[in-house]
Amino acid sequence: MASELVLVTGGTGFIAQHCMVALFQQGFTVRTTVRTLAREGEVREHLRVAGIEPGDRLSFVRADLGDDAGWADAVSGCTYVIHGASPTPSGDHVTEEDWVRPAVDGNLRVLRASRDAGVKRVVLTSAFGAIGAGHKASHRRPFDETDWSEINGDVWLYQKSKTLSERAAWDFVAREGNGLELSSVNPTAVMGPVLGADYSHSIRLIKNLLEGQQGVPKINSGFVDVRDVADLHVRAMLDPVAAGERFVATSGESLWLAEVAKVLRDRLGPVAAKVTDRVLPNWVVRMAAATNPAMRSTLPLLGMDLNVTSAKAQRMLGWQPRSREDAIVATAESLIRLGLIAP
Repeated sequence: MASELVLVTGGTGFIAQHCMVALFQQGFTVRTTVRTLAREGEVREHLRVAGIEPGDRLSFVRADLGDDAGWADAVSGCTYVIHGASPTPSGDHVTEEDWVRPAVDGNLRVLRASRDAGVKRVVLTSAFGAIGAGHKASHRRPFDETDWSEINGDVWLYQKSKTLSERAAWDFVAREGNGLELSSVNPTAVMGPVLGADYSHSIRLIKNLLEGQQGVPKINSGFVDVRDVADLHVRAMLDPVAAGERFVATSGESLWLAEVAKVLRDRLGPVAAKVTDRVLPNWVVRMAAATNPAMRSTLPLLGMDLNVTSAKAQRMLGWQPRSREDAIVATAESLIRLGLIAP
C-alpha cells in the first residue's frame, strides 16, 4: 500500500508541502503539480527544511487550474489525489468572477481527470470559510460539518469561492463521479512551522503581531497546526469510513486575536516584546478599511463568534491535534528561526 502513488496538487502551497511530508513519512511516492517547473528546486528545499529528502520518490508535472493541459499526465497511475491547489488572497483578485470561477473550474478539472484516470479517492482541501461565514449571530455554535456558509450573507469573496467550489465538487461526484470517492478537510486558521517565505495567509496574523502592529481587531478564529491538517488529509485519504464525508480541522475552542497575542507574550517572552493585545475599537477598523482594501475582508468578522468543533474527525478517524497554543507558538518560532520577521 505505502508504495502507491499520490498526486498532491499545488506543490508550492504551505498545506500541500506538509501533506507531502506526511506521505513520505508513511512511505508513499508523490507526484505534485506546479504552474512552472522552475519552482521544483524551491519545493525540494522546503521539504529539506522539514527533514525530507525524497529524491526520485517525488516527481513534478506542470499544470494550472485554469487549463486542461497537464492534468491527465498528473493523475495518471495515481491511487489517490490530495487536491489543495486553489486561488488564495493575493491582491490581484477584484471581482467575484476573479475568485469564484477559477476555484469552481479548478476543482471540476481535477475531479474530472481523477475520475477518468481511475483514481480511488480525492481528498479536497476546503476551508472553514465554506462552513461558518455569513451566518447570523443567532446561529448555533459551535459550527460543525453540517453547516454551509450563507453566501448571500455578509461574506468575503474568498469564503464565497471556497463554499461554491466545495459544493460543486460534491455535486460533481454525486452526478458524474462514476465511483470516484471524495472527502473534504475544512481547516480553520492554519498555523505551524513555515518551511520558507511562501506560506499561508493565516500565518501573516502571527507575523504582523511579532512585527508590532498597533492593535488587534475584535476577530475570533479557530486555530490548527499544519502538521495535524496534513495528518487529517492522510487519514481521510486512507480510512474507508471517510468516503463522502467532510472533516473540520481545528484544535480546541476558538480564540480572539487578543488571546493569540497573549499566548505569544506568555510563551515567547522577550522575543514577543513588540506584540500587543490592545483591542482596536470596531469603528477604528472600519475607518481604516475605508482606505485599506486588505482590511475590508475583516469587516464581516468583527465581533463574530466563529467557534467550530472537530469532534467528528476525532471520533471517526482517531485524529488528535496538537493544542492551539502549541500551533501558534510553532508558527512564531519558525518565522523567527528562518529570519522572516522584520527587525
